[in-house]
Amino acid sequence: MTTRCVKKSAFTLVELLVVITIIGILMSLLLPAVNSVRESARCTQCKNNLKQIGVASLGHVEKYGSYPSSGWGYKWVGDPDRGVGPTQPGGWVYNILPFLGLEMIHDIAKGAAELPNKGANSKWIKLKEAKSAAIPMLICPTRRKVLSYPAKEDSYNADQPATLNKTDYAANGGSVVFLGAGPSIDCLEQHQYPDCAWTNADQSRFNGISGELSEVLPSQVTDGTSNVFLIGEKYLNPDLYFSGLDGADNNSALQGNDWDTNRWVEKGPMRDTKGVETMST
Repeated sequence: MTTRCVKKSAFTLVELLVVITIIGILMSLLLPAVNSVRESARCTQCKNNLKQIGVASLGHVEKYGSYPSSGWGYKWVGDPDRGVGPTQPGGWVYNILPFLGLEMIHDIAKGAAELPNKGANSKWIKLKEAKSAAIPMLICPTRRKVLSYPAKEDSYNADQPATLNKTDYAANGGSVVFLGAGPSIDCLEQHQYPDCAWTNADQSRFNGISGELSEVLPSQVTDGTSNVFLIGEKYLNPDLYFSGLDGADNNSALQGNDWDTNRWVEKGPMRDTKGVETMST
């Protein structure tokens, strides 16, 4: 009887190392391509956000006849019982929420008890919930994730949550910077509105599309609506994307006129630059 030895095939250590090396090289070649595809998808999402915001703004024009106002000032957030235009304390983001399919955020405090009531069912508490609700259409994923971020502000008409919704987009405030907190809280608590002491009572130099107390009609855009910015991505310091410490990113997206939600053409456009604060650009 003849006995034959059958040699079993197997990888040697050298062959295994060669295979692993080849796989590593292939992965190093593929990863940049995968990352490029992901970044392209994120850029597409940013552009789609702007498209949705633009369509929502035109929906506002169609219903109310004017572009969304930027409200009163940085100490005020939107109030569902105060309509649109000069009577509405919230900014352009708040005003277009119903046209983005986000009525549930816009109307969260509808019919709730007015200031100075600060009970559980008051606007003071309900608007706190609205300020903390993250809104996907307002965040560009090339910059940061759709989350609510640390709060570094307070509002006259709403309690302060631990985190706030933010926006990566700002409206065209024109060539003249108008900044202020808005009317004193005493004005509402003493039922004096609209006879309030406004920070920027004289708006005669306003020439933007959305600003404090604005009601801009399409017919007033004399350069043509296709030649004028409505809303675009805003500049931020990358070091402060997530901290809420940037003075132009510390408030809720639902607030009134401020650097967080509006920009002015006295500051030229530039790419986000580490270490360069928004107000110094």
